[in-house]
Amino acid sequence: MTTSPRSLALWVAGIALAVVLAGTTATHFAADSGANEQRRPAGPPAVPVSIAVAAERNMPVILRAIGNVDAFSTVAIKARVDGQIVEVNFRQGQAVRKGEVLFRLDARPFDAALSQSEANLARDKASRDQARSQERRYLELLEKHFVSKEAYTQIRTAAETAEAVLKASQAAVETARLNLQYCTIRSPIDGYVGRIMLQLGNLVKANDTNALVVINQVMPIYATFAIPEQRLGEIRRHMADGPLQATVSGADARGTPLASGHLVFVDNAVDVSTGTIKLRAEFENRDLALWPGQFVNVDLKLYDQTNAIVVPSVAVQTGPQGEFVFVLKPDATAEVRKIAVSRTEGDLAVIAEGLVKGDRVVTRGQLRLVPGVKVVVRPDAS
Repeated sequence: MTTSPRSLALWVAGIALAVVLAGTTATHFAADSGANEQRRPAGPPAVPVSIAVAAERNMPVILRAIGNVDAFSTVAIKARVDGQIVEVNFRQGQAVRKGEVLFRLDARPFDAALSQSEANLARDKASRDQARSQERRYLELLEKHFVSKEAYTQIRTAAETAEAVLKASQAAVETARLNLQYCTIRSPIDGYVGRIMLQLGNLVKANDTNALVVINQVMPIYATFAIPEQRLGEIRRHMADGPLQATVSGADARGTPLASGHLVFVDNAVDVSTGTIKLRAEFENRDLALWPGQFVNVDLKLYDQTNAIVVPSVAVQTGPQGEFVFVLKPDATAEVRKIAVSRTEGDLAVIAEGLVKGDRVVTRGQLRLVPGVKVVVRPDAS
């Protein structure tokens, strides 16, 4: 078949155009591939976290319990004689001092009784003196054989009887004086009075069932609490080394301690119904921060644990297999470390095993972490 020169030229031009188009397409494909390679991420972004370093410290070992505040001593004031209240020398709730006059009863009947007893004493003393004088005379007569022994014995018996009557009169005078003193009722202790049960003008009976007023001594003061019987041996062992320190804080929140004192009492038996034993700590309470009947949190310090590994308690996480922390490795990745927490003191967790001094643990940002992920340390990580 014969091809014309014009057809041959058109065929050559078509092949050339196809070659140019193919080169352009290849160039654009290569450029697009390079751009996609630059836009493709190299890996997941680093997670911002905050960290803390595991440290060694001397940490106290503390037993905690809820207790009640008890007055150091409580006295129910009662009348020791019958009478009418003629004076009340205090206000309800006020502080009173030992020996301060609280009540006065009508003393006139007891004053009269004292006068009568003193008169009887004077009479019996004169009778005793006369009987002694007569005994001395009869003794002289007996020695001269002017009277019989029987007569002298009768006179001596009368003198001894007069002596006994005199002693009874002296006792009656002392009783009358005591009754007169009992008309003035004084405070036997320093403390705070409660509500007055009988007001001015009321008649009172000696040793009545109802007290006139109750006084509580609050300086010093006690806090009574109970701990499980399993800790008794440990407490007694550390008590042998010296008094155990105790602190109390309010029952609403465990904040600044209200008072510091020491353990003074361990009960002599375990309560079989609860399996606990009662303890009591004493506090000076000079600022009156504690009040009888108040509920408080009691911290009893047993000893100081030396070289304990501690981390912030917010670093400790709990999973299906127990407690763990995220530890920052030298290559800036996070790893999961299983730990055992001995106890928590404030905002610090005491680690029994799993960490050593210098380990860096994550304290904020744990929710976004998985083992091996890259992290970046930022103090304000959320």
